[in-house]
Amino acid sequence: MAILGNGILSPVVSLIFGILVLVFPRILNYLIGGYLIVIGILGIIGTL
Repeated sequence: MAILGNGILSPVVSLIFGILVLVFPRILNYLIGGYLIVIGILGIIGTL
């Protein structure tokens, strides 16, 4: 799926995650876990 690859979504998500980590440092584990799950699901769907 090319949405997170070359679109504008990836930089926007990175910016939002960066701001959230600065404001709420303890939320970092949840953000990383959620991001990896979403990327994994999109990768699996993209290969089907």
